[in-house]
Amino acid sequence: MKIICIGRNYSDHIKELSNTKPTNPVVFLKPDSSIIAKNQNFIIPSFSNEIHHEVELVVKINKVGKHIDESFSNKYYDEIGLGIDFTARDIQNNLKEKGHPWEKSKAFDNSCLVGEFMIKEELEDQLNIEFSLKKNNDIVQSGSSSQMLWKIDELISYVSQYFTLKIGDLIFTGTPAGVSKVISGDLLEGYINSNKMFSLKVK
Repeated sequence: MKIICIGRNYSDHIKELSNTKPTNPVVFLKPDSSIIAKNQNFIIPSFSNEIHHEVELVVKINKVGKHIDESFSNKYYDEIGLGIDFTARDIQNNLKEKGHPWEKSKAFDNSCLVGEFMIKEELEDQLNIEFSLKKNNDIVQSGSSSQMLWKIDELISYVSQYFTLKIGDLIFTGTPAGVSKVISGDLLEGYINSNKMFSLKVK
């Protein structure tokens, strides 16, 4: 099972981190060891002083595909969920300055929360899926799939040019603005529309 992540897919998030708008989707991977086990807390790792939350819509692939035409992308997933891509921002900034890969800041153990999934037909407008993240009961991130630079079907087609997609693979589709540091004691709750998709304590 692969976890395929898309960076810089929301203009407001690109601006808040002073990044350059890409001409193609930014793609990176997380290993399966990055997934937080069910009913476990997120433990802040000792090697970073600045772990940020990044809430994202997640697509679960349901069939094997390679070189998928965008017009057929919708046949490769039935479920859409919500997750968090935890990022060691201090390490990432240091790696970016040196021109090094991001893996140490993005793919460390337990850096990935996968919440619940919904059958996509339950979502009335898949091009306008509203989602949000609450931290200690305050909304800190909110976005919509309509704000994506590359929509879900475009991402599936693009990614499949490079990686064979297999059943159970997850695609994290990018985060909107509002990323911020988490500290011990924080409670993170994610929503698609009014549906709570996860609740996670930070230790």
